[in-house]
Amino acid sequence: MNTQAAMVPRQLHVGLIGAGIGRSLTPAMHMREGGHCGLSYRYDLIDLDVRNLTVSDLPTLVDEAEAQGFAGLNITHPCKQAAVPLVDELSPDAETLKSINTIVFQGKRRIGHNTDWWGFAESFRRGLAGVSLGRVVQLGAGGAGVAVAHAVAQMGAHSVEIFDLDPVRAQALVDQLQPAHGACRFSVGRDLAGALNVADGLVHATPTGMAAHPGLPLDAQLLSDRLWVAEIVYFPIETELVKRARQTGCRVLDGGGMAVFQAVKAFELFTGMRPNAERMMQHFDSLRTKPA
Repeated sequence: MNTQAAMVPRQLHVGLIGAGIGRSLTPAMHMREGGHCGLSYRYDLIDLDVRNLTVSDLPTLVDEAEAQGFAGLNITHPCKQAAVPLVDELSPDAETLKSINTIVFQGKRRIGHNTDWWGFAESFRRGLAGVSLGRVVQLGAGGAGVAVAHAVAQMGAHSVEIFDLDPVRAQALVDQLQPAHGACRFSVGRDLAGALNVADGLVHATPTGMAAHPGLPLDAQLLSDRLWVAEIVYFPIETELVKRARQTGCRVLDGGGMAVFQAVKAFELFTGMRPNAERMMQHFDSLRTKPA
């Protein structure tokens, strides 16, 4: 009897709160890896659109999850900033980013983390090892843009020039991150062609290239084979930018790695166990190529 009890998998219940998240691959990645780790792992989608809710309902949803014994929550668009006041403590990186995508319920305390930046950094280290981070050009200054700019600076970039359709938003990113990164100079970009002419690499952090926003975020003629190109969009995995950059001869990082490694770190935070990242990547690849 005692032996049987010891063999019962530990139960873990987590969820994802966001809008329009029905196609998310995160639950499947978590549950499959949980099974490999001997856990009874339940991962719920809490879709604001499906439930006809808004961001204003987020405090109630977090309260309900905590009361139901969830180990934690992942948080995605449009709730990452709104979730910050709902936690008791922020990790150092979440404090810098003022945005969280993971809440861990730890006793009676809620700890907020941001695993997006780490996911991008880990994917970059594996997929673009050895490239120069002297001068980096980044397109996009939204929530994802802040996370990846932070990651690039953490990895040792000397300068990051930010381009956005809204220069006020670009300046806000610079003002937010510069105090945390004395060794990296952030600036608002004005001349994209000139910046790319002297840059080592390009980070793309806008929605352009997604299925709902097809196309290129810049003139393809601005690409050069001396540049590395890092993408964060992963639906589809081969965006027009990824395709053109590869044709140009650039070293290219697609957005799949960031999607996987943010989940890797969140899994570790929820469970206290280190998952098999390669196994999760293989599962992700099989999920995204599965026929609809």
